[in-house]
Amino acid sequence: MSRTSRRTFLRGVGGAAVMLPWMESLASAAVSASPLRMVQYYVPIGVVRRAFFPGEADHIIPKGNLGNVMKSLGKQDPTFRVAPLGKLTPTLEPLEPVKHKVTLITGMDRTFQQGTDVHAQCASCYLSSATPYSIDRSAWPLDRTLDHIVADHIGKSTPFSTLEFSCNSHRDNKESIYFDNISWFGTGHVAPSTRDPQKMYHRLFGTSEIEHYRDVTSLVLEDANGLSRELGSQDRQKFAEYFESIRTIEKQIDRLESMKAELNKVKLDEPTAAHLPRGEYIRVMGDLLVVALQSGLTNVATFMIGPERWDTPFLFESLFEAPRSHHQMSHNQTKFIDDLAKVDRFYMEQYVYLLKRMDAIKEANGHSLLDNTLITYGSGLGDGSTHQYNDLPIVVGGGGSRVRSGLHINMPEGTPLANLWLTQASLLQVPMDHFADSTGQIEALRAV
Repeated sequence: MSRTSRRTFLRGVGGAAVMLPWMESLASAAVSASPLRMVQYYVPIGVVRRAFFPGEADHIIPKGNLGNVMKSLGKQDPTFRVAPLGKLTPTLEPLEPVKHKVTLITGMDRTFQQGTDVHAQCASCYLSSATPYSIDRSAWPLDRTLDHIVADHIGKSTPFSTLEFSCNSHRDNKESIYFDNISWFGTGHVAPSTRDPQKMYHRLFGTSEIEHYRDVTSLVLEDANGLSRELGSQDRQKFAEYFESIRTIEKQIDRLESMKAELNKVKLDEPTAAHLPRGEYIRVMGDLLVVALQSGLTNVATFMIGPERWDTPFLFESLFEAPRSHHQMSHNQTKFIDDLAKVDRFYMEQYVYLLKRMDAIKEANGHSLLDNTLITYGSGLGDGSTHQYNDLPIVVGGGGSRVRSGLHINMPEGTPLANLWLTQASLLQVPMDHFADSTGQIEALRAV
């Protein structure tokens, strides 16, 4: 075995492994093609339609909690099916720098199973899209979710077949697990998400001697320095940037640990990530996601930006002076519609942060990490006031040459969301016989 191939993984005390990013100097040891990956970025409570959907700026504003409506009060223009993604709406404006690498999809629906909670079902069943009343032993159409079906085929070679990230920093469990998880091994078997960035960091990079070796990169630096002498100047810079990204995460985690130590002196409850600014907390989790994908720790992940219906408020530090409840604002849009639109844009900005980070990372096939990943922004509700399950807000990012990007695809009203999941699974080379109904696909998303 050559020296470079032996050092593709650098191991530290306790068995921690850090896989190096692809470098031209190590091309002989690199695989012939970069892996295909999938990330699902979930946004709760739906969106303000007037600020998100093209052509709906002047449509009606929902009044109060219209939980019995269950359908859109606004409509997309039915006269087109595929068009270039034109002038972006206020919520979509942050996508401008990566507009050529994303596609807006409208018209996607989920069928609601009556007799169950709207918010719990829209989150937990978002990636299952099973037919209502078809699943035994469940009040909802909750089956094995898309991420695990995909991971059965592209997650076998990674240390983690899937990773589940949650940006719910609250410690109060006001709602059941169905409101706070979109990933399920199967009916009644949740794939529990990790909320604490420190716990996720330790899960990815922790060692048995972490108390003595806090900085995980210190465990591999001696080996890494030997390897760096074999690299060209560009690769040395890339190598340094890679480890600096890990160090940056560590520094942010250290800040949280330091805060805990100081607050413990005054006998306060142990703080959690809730004490980080909301945006910084989400970006720390995002950085961990990117490093996990780049390092080959996983090829499949879910990233739940917030829980459904949790009325405990978040402090959106750049938006409001006091904490706000996203859910409560959604039921009073006549008063809070502008503030709700700010929250939607805030969550879109975090999505764009991930896209830009991934697009800056070059991989072995010459394309970016973003080009080698399908990363989908979406919600199980089209609007938090109407509780509609139709015309969901969906943006598909990445995918490289496998998809047609820079488009607005407007599907016929009633198109099942399952069609999108089938299309993505097919793009990721998952055999269609693993789905009960594999007839529906969004051909407009495929590259010709």
